[in-house]
Amino acid sequence: MTKHARIIEYIKNLKVGTKISVRQLASKLDVSEGTAYRAIKDAQLAGYVCTMPRKGTIRIEKKADEEIVHLSFAEVVNIVDGSVMGGKSGLHKPLNKFLIGAMEVEEMDKFIEPESLLIVGNRKDAQMLALKLGAAVLVTGGFGVDEEVVKLADKTGMPLLSSSYDTFTVATIINRALYKRLVRKEVVRVKDAMVTQPHYLTVDATVGDWRRLYKATKHSKFPVVSKDMRVCGIVTSHDISSLDDSVLIKDIMSKDPIVVTKDTPIAHATRLMVWEDIKLIPVVENKKLVGVLTKKDAIKAFQHLSFQPQIGETLDGIVMNRFSMSKMENGVRLTGKTDPVMLNPQGVASSGALMTIMANAGFEAFRVQKRLETVLDSFTVYFTKPVQLEQDIEVVAKIIDMGRKSGKAEINVVHEGNLVAKSIISVRVIDR
Repeated sequence: MTKHARIIEYIKNLKVGTKISVRQLASKLDVSEGTAYRAIKDAQLAGYVCTMPRKGTIRIEKKADEEIVHLSFAEVVNIVDGSVMGGKSGLHKPLNKFLIGAMEVEEMDKFIEPESLLIVGNRKDAQMLALKLGAAVLVTGGFGVDEEVVKLADKTGMPLLSSSYDTFTVATIINRALYKRLVRKEVVRVKDAMVTQPHYLTVDATVGDWRRLYKATKHSKFPVVSKDMRVCGIVTSHDISSLDDSVLIKDIMSKDPIVVTKDTPIAHATRLMVWEDIKLIPVVENKKLVGVLTKKDAIKAFQHLSFQPQIGETLDGIVMNRFSMSKMENGVRLTGKTDPVMLNPQGVASSGALMTIMANAGFEAFRVQKRLETVLDSFTVYFTKPVQLEQDIEVVAKIIDMGRKSGKAEINVVHEGNLVAKSIISVRVIDR
């Protein structure tokens, strides 16, 4: 086991809540401080530790993938520039909901739930009630707390936090962080579609080994790995041709192939496959093979994503929700009004918002007319007139050229009969 792996294993075996330092690890495990520092950073990326202002690095409970939508109380400390006054052992716990203590204490017990967060000012009675009910407390305004409250937090194992921000600011910051997590959770990633425990060949394998693996699996493309499972190539049936069985795979493989990680968005991986015209991408973790993503599985997941309603709004969604779409001959028509979210600082529709509408209109034209999923290849835009707030505009996208793997569409934006913007969009087709 390497020094790095030994440190990670040591950290994983520490009790949740244990404080960790570079110097301590270096001394304990007889490694350099540089090695200890890199291991701590990797442990943080893996979710085993969390670094907080004025508190240092603490061992936390690793969250499962399905809990990505939650914030931990340790993360709350970071985003509100706060400090921990008690209940450190509960910092790893997830924040399920938060509420503002702006009511009589007698009414609060109806709303406080275990592992929720009460945001409140200098109110000892409310702080004590929340901790007794198994909730955490965030004291706003920079107020201190009574020693009795600190002892109760330590006893219940629920964090007692403090922030110098006011209640409204703290609630806004936490709500924004939860929203970002919600949108991020909706993004389908490679790990949701990849093949785990993939078939592979080693660098010292031969063409004969490829033929035996092909016969057993009926697959024609395999990643090639070194002895420590690092991806160093790809070999396909095109590489094999009529070669003799004794030829070494390392002499004919395609070296340094494109790879992705488990957390790469599936949309990005699909675009890579389309642009590079490849049908299999190795999936790596710490540069070592953990799976493969086939073009078929990537496109299936990408198409599934395209038709899913998004819980969290994205920029495209915010703009496109202002328009209705209708089918027309060889294209689509979008109609709507310029909205405040579309304006630039000068008070007219921004070029970015109009380009978003035009690009999406182009994609919809291919989807509705040809039932094709496409990715952007090039986009040329011309603007002629500004559009003010609350003005009716019409966006017309027509397909002007369609090939087997690519297409072009012309998009016009019109206001009161006048051309506002014009664009030509070139796309590549995602093969099913």
